[in-house]
Amino acid sequence: MSEPRVALVAGASRSIGRRIVERYLSSGETFRVAGCSRTPSDISNPGYKHFIADIADENSVKLMFADIHREYGRLDILINCAGLQSIGGALLTSDDTLRKILDVNVRGAFLLCREASKLMKINRYGRIVNFSSAAVPLCSAGSAVYGASKAAVEQFTKVLAKEIYGYGITANVLRLSIVAESGMAANISPAATEETLKKTVTGKLINFTDICEAVDFMISEKSGQLTAQTIGLGGI
Repeated sequence: MSEPRVALVAGASRSIGRRIVERYLSSGETFRVAGCSRTPSDISNPGYKHFIADIADENSVKLMFADIHREYGRLDILINCAGLQSIGGALLTSDDTLRKILDVNVRGAFLLCREASKLMKINRYGRIVNFSSAAVPLCSAGSAVYGASKAAVEQFTKVLAKEIYGYGITANVLRLSIVAESGMAANISPAATEETLKKTVTGKLINFTDICEAVDFMISEKSGQLTAQTIGLGGI
């Protein structure tokens, strides 16, 4: 692709999303990077545009993609890092917590992917990356709601990939174990962290660089045969 690729990073104001934005703004390859979150961003870069959007609200998402279409005329990459985490026993989880987790993690992913695919379809090219969690295969106590939401993302992405591949769009999931520098790690006790790492092949925490390297591959123009896959970091 001769012209700069346009990438949208959801959940761009902090943690993984922010690091991905910063990586592509400073990369050797020229990107035009947009980000979105529910709060303003303090990233100051002429190559970056930030949208304030509630990804669980259909109208908010549609308006954002209309703005992206007007601003860039295209969308080549969606990296969806947005999500809410919940740790708690099912018997103690409120209906409000359930709704919030499913709204953001499932409905939000669906709306982002649906609207992104419509834009990508115009140019018959696109790369979609959603994020999941080790909570899906590990089925640890306290992860019922969060794990279910991420399992839904994995299933949705796999089916979506089959529906959109004919338009030159791939869709994959990056499944993460515990991320060293993230707020997630701070919410997990040392004992629980140790127990989780024992169930991985590497036995190590993953970091932002590990994540960015994997995303690099998944959004590469050369990765056109990689689709409908869930790839786990840490050997889960």
